[in-house]
Amino acid sequence: MHYRFCLLKFQRLGFEKVFSYNLGEEAGVTAEQVRKDFSLFQLKGSKRGGYDIEYLLNAINGIFKQNGERKVILIGMGNIGNALINYQGFRENKINIIAGFDLDPSKYSKKFAIPTYPSDMIPEIVKKYGVKTAIIAVPDIAGQEICDKLVSAGIKGILNFSPILLRVPDDVVINYVNLRNELETLFFYT
Repeated sequence: MHYRFCLLKFQRLGFEKVFSYNLGEEAGVTAEQVRKDFSLFQLKGSKRGGYDIEYLLNAINGIFKQNGERKVILIGMGNIGNALINYQGFRENKINIIAGFDLDPSKYSKKFAIPTYPSDMIPEIVKKYGVKTAIIAVPDIAGQEICDKLVSAGIKGILNFSPILLRVPDDVVINYVNLRNELETLFFYT
């Protein structure tokens, strides 16, 4: 995925072709590593002409199933949730947060960038839109309960901002984002 971001940067700068040494320098790896990684997926370039950026982006998008809009739901419309729904980087990468959920009824009528519902509507929205991915941005006390609702509704991937380790079946993937732990790590090393 890091290659994809580097290729997008080169494309925004107006380049149509890129050499493995340029891409490697931008990605922080060697040119040999770039060629090795691309050869795993049979991505071709030429010694004299380099790699066609559009070709690489299309191939990488296909490999990582990014050829269409990817729908996500968000549970927790507080500060983190609000920041996530307004994050431009999601839109640029065809990630669409289609609905938000919160326990606070006053948030259902607020003017968020997305419609906001009570959490008991999660199964209905997941089924209606075929959503497989969710973001949890709730306090730790509500994290597992929300996770259980998501899993029972058919969610298979969760990005968890809640500071709690969640218990899920083996077929559900969770990525954790714990800002406090990340800062503590930085404090330790600095």
